[in-house]
Amino acid sequence: MADPLSLLRQYNINKKEIVERDSQIIFGEFSWPKSVKTNYLKYGSGKKGAPREYYTLECLLYLLKNVMLQHSVYVRQCAAEDIPAVNRPDRKELLAYLNGETTTCASIDKSAPLEIPTQVKRAAEGEAISGEVAAKKARFEETQVQKVREQLAARWDVNQKETAVNMDNIKSLSETMSVEKIAAIKAKRLANKRTTIKRTDNDEAMGTDLRAILDYDVDSTKDIISRERQWRTRTSILQSTGKIFAKNIFAMLQGVKAREEGRNRPQVQNPIKMPEPARIAKPQPQLSQYNRYDQERFNRQKEETEGFKIDTLGTYHGMSLKSVTEGSLAQRKAQANSQPGAPGMPSSAPGRPKELIPTAQARQLPPSGPQKRPSRTPIIIIPSANTSLITMLNVKDILQELRYLSTAEKKLQGCQRDSEVLLQRKRNNQTVSYRVIDNPIKLSQQDWQRVVAVFVMGPQWQFKGWPWDGNPVEIFSKICAFHLCFSELKLDANVERWSVTLLRLSQNKRHLDRAVLSKFWETLDK
Repeated sequence: MADPLSLLRQYNINKKEIVERDSQIIFGEFSWPKSVKTNYLKYGSGKKGAPREYYTLECLLYLLKNVMLQHSVYVRQCAAEDIPAVNRPDRKELLAYLNGETTTCASIDKSAPLEIPTQVKRAAEGEAISGEVAAKKARFEETQVQKVREQLAARWDVNQKETAVNMDNIKSLSETMSVEKIAAIKAKRLANKRTTIKRTDNDEAMGTDLRAILDYDVDSTKDIISRERQWRTRTSILQSTGKIFAKNIFAMLQGVKAREEGRNRPQVQNPIKMPEPARIAKPQPQLSQYNRYDQERFNRQKEETEGFKIDTLGTYHGMSLKSVTEGSLAQRKAQANSQPGAPGMPSSAPGRPKELIPTAQARQLPPSGPQKRPSRTPIIIIPSANTSLITMLNVKDILQELRYLSTAEKKLQGCQRDSEVLLQRKRNNQTVSYRVIDNPIKLSQQDWQRVVAVFVMGPQWQFKGWPWDGNPVEIFSKICAFHLCFSELKLDANVERWSVTLLRLSQNKRHLDRAVLSKFWETLDK
């Protein structure tokens, strides 16, 4: 049995006309009232004991007519015309089904009761009556056209009869004008009469009839031309309309001919040229400039500096002015006290200064002066993202005061963000300082040995550029990891897999903050 929803989809896909007449919607032979319900469920109906509600046929048809409107404008027009509107959640799936993009839809209730359509026969009778009228009109037009053609033929026959000149009725006017000359004048007059337009009373009616004949012939010609097919033979297919034989084919033949002539042409032997004697180029002296990093180029012979005992690779790095000036004397005393030729002791000629080391090796030596004392302050790393619950603005309130204040509240108080924060924690009647940062890229290798805790957010890109190849598992095995979050929200998937201590705060109960945040120091002290 045909249902209104399927017929509406079929007529919409095939672009057929849907007739609306006297509160009835007609699909060819079938007709339904506009208020008939289809089997398409409304959004939210039929769930949790709610009654099932279906869209009416008028509602769906009105949606197809105004599909190009925005949904808000469409809803206002439906309210103005007292037509139920399609809900926004149903709009996309319903249009996809009615336009043929999908074959079915989950909102179609196949068990819904359907109303039986009424068959319409008036359309068929009307089509028969209109066919008879069209046939009578065609027969009338053909009769009128035939009548006009007969009138034209009769006038043509009259003109043909007037063209012939009968010389029996012509009499001579005088001796100077003969009968033949008078006949020639009369024939000339008749010829001029044929080329001129003679207006009669029926000219206007005849013009209208001629236009009717021309219109009739044009319609017939169009009908004949529409059924014509071009006759294609082997010759017509081989003939190209876009190529010119003399321009395209002759050019190809000339190219082939030139190629063949080039192959058969005898090769002309080139005259043998004797090689010219090579010219000896005189080397031009290059002016050398002094370069402090290229001193070895000037020291070509070792004998040049042998008498002066100059070591061009030596350096005085790490030596004081006194040791430089008294180096020869100290070297003599050291040589006098040491035994010459002892194993492991370098032997040097008397009177020669101590052997110098290269500059590259001297830079690698530790400085002989007093070194700066390394810092022993523990470091805590927090995320640098603004979406984190702990930032540089509220880290002092969370870890030192043990109470949670959001970043937005700290900004309203006028707090400024610092590059690092120093925390003071009292433990066993002693005050311990902790350095808090959110940019660990600046830490050196010695600073990483002082990192005691890290707060994680969840994404793995937080550890990009960290030591241990940024592997969270290896980082958490060496540093205590913590995650600050709200207990009412869902936990991140990465945090669930990692070895991380969770600090779950309540979004509204601020009196529980101290108990939760104290867990951070208890875990860190272990």
